[in-house]
Amino acid sequence: MQEIFATLMFLIAVIDPVGSVPVYLEATKHFDLKHKRKIAIRASVVAFLILLVFIVLGQLVLEGMAVSLDAFQISGGVILFLFALTMIFGDGKPEMEKHLIKDYKHVTIFPVAIPSIASPGAIMAVVLMTDNHIYTIQQQALTTILVLVVVGITCLLLLGANKVQERIGEYGITVISKVMGLILASYGVQSILSGLKGFFVS
Repeated sequence: MQEIFATLMFLIAVIDPVGSVPVYLEATKHFDLKHKRKIAIRASVVAFLILLVFIVLGQLVLEGMAVSLDAFQISGGVILFLFALTMIFGDGKPEMEKHLIKDYKHVTIFPVAIPSIASPGAIMAVVLMTDNHIYTIQQQALTTILVLVVVGITCLLLLGANKVQERIGEYGITVISKVMGLILASYGVQSILSGLKGFFVS
């Protein structure tokens, strides 16, 4: 149970559902309520499918490139750590991704699905957490279900985005995003340490 909770919290940190709210509101500001709801649902479905593809195929790509487990853990940890630093010391996820919006007519895929929900950090995280050398099929299936749960939570928050922003406020969302970045940085460092230990001990 504790492992499930830890995995869930990590996925919430890396996907950062609350941080997607301002991005979604900015991206859909020219749409009516009906279209906003469609965008929220479609973006969430697309984001989950993207993460699912990396859960299934990420391992195959790495093995095809003959990348060792230790090397992947170290490189993955570095990427997650750097991604976390942008969340902590940068403008924050909402502000960074708002600037990516160039075409307000086609925002479902970019930037709402990618990179707001299925961010580079989230993609790297799901690949790390479904490594065949470390996790059993049952554990990987559980991780996939938890990814679906977090994306589902994100979808619900987007559907109620206006109320969420009214309650928490733009500043509150930025603070939450930075806290999520801190949690993600810790996981990144842990992944680097595990990779280094495996390399030097083996």
